[in-house]
Amino acid sequence: MRRRDWLAGSAALLLTAAPTRAASMPRLAAAWDDAEGRHHAGWLQPQHGRLQVLRSIELPTRAHGLWIEPDGALLVVARRPGEWLLRWRAGAPAQWCWSEPERRFCGHVIAAHGALYTTEAELDGGAGRVVRRDARSLAPLADGPSHGIDPHQLLSDADGSLLVANGGVPTRPESGRLKLDLDRMDPSLVRLDAHRGTLLGQWRLPDPRLSIRHLARHADGTVGIALQSEHDDVARRAAAPLLALFDGHALRGVEPPRPLAGYAGDIAATRAGFVLAATRAGGLAHWRSDGTWGGFDPLPEACALAARPRDGWWAGGRGQVLQATDTGSTHRVTSALRLDNHWLSRD
Repeated sequence: MRRRDWLAGSAALLLTAAPTRAASMPRLAAAWDDAEGRHHAGWLQPQHGRLQVLRSIELPTRAHGLWIEPDGALLVVARRPGEWLLRWRAGAPAQWCWSEPERRFCGHVIAAHGALYTTEAELDGGAGRVVRRDARSLAPLADGPSHGIDPHQLLSDADGSLLVANGGVPTRPESGRLKLDLDRMDPSLVRLDAHRGTLLGQWRLPDPRLSIRHLARHADGTVGIALQSEHDDVARRAAAPLLALFDGHALRGVEPPRPLAGYAGDIAATRAGFVLAATRAGGLAHWRSDGTWGGFDPLPEACALAARPRDGWWAGGRGQVLQATDTGSTHRVTSALRLDNHWLSRD
């Protein structure tokens, strides 16, 4: 849907009255579909055993990545290949940024080093780009190559660099999410100078059919990487690793203790290590930051994860949400929303 159709046909801001907030429950920034299939982003909160909508805005298409700004505004990016980037806060006009005609957004945005950064793809050839944007206007300031194709999530570092996950799956943004010629896959993890765009390092796994998608950093500095297998052979795809670990110098895959369907939809750092959404295996897979297996929690269609460094994490699945604490206790609430891939926690 192009911008003129959306802006002409939509009342851009839809607010849901906020119920009384439970003091001990976090707010969760999320994107979701309602029962009628309409797309939304906004704030959710578990209350009285159910996941409740606090405030929301209707979207022209599905969303993917989110970012919470210090003043509580949300940055939301369209699902790849996407045409829009949104800044939204309740009670203020929505700030829309639309992709350039020759570009599409690739699903993620971060604020780092005094600017915003988005991953994007060129329509002509699909080359990946990392775009530095003005933190207020969202306008592009500079851009450079991601040194790969299918760039996805970014992670900032205190040294002024960015880590970029190049998924490596050949597609063409104008043909949607259709995967082309998987024998040409070239996933990589890249480190870039955030201001100059200079390539500082690039790492690959031995298996080029493991797409590098999502990133999380543990307190000890280890970066966990969620993988998605694109193997043609069903058995090999089912047994493929979900997790890779990066220590700043080397990238290594971690073999699962049993087949987990080869698909991790999200990753979050926990006090012990990492939790990954094993979406197609119907649960949550845990590893310690050294790669030691930590167990499995069932959760149908698990995907969205939100780390809460002080007391655990949240995970969203089909019809229910799982809250886990660092002490090992868990609590489940029901949800009538179809959550999209990611969400974030804010106290």
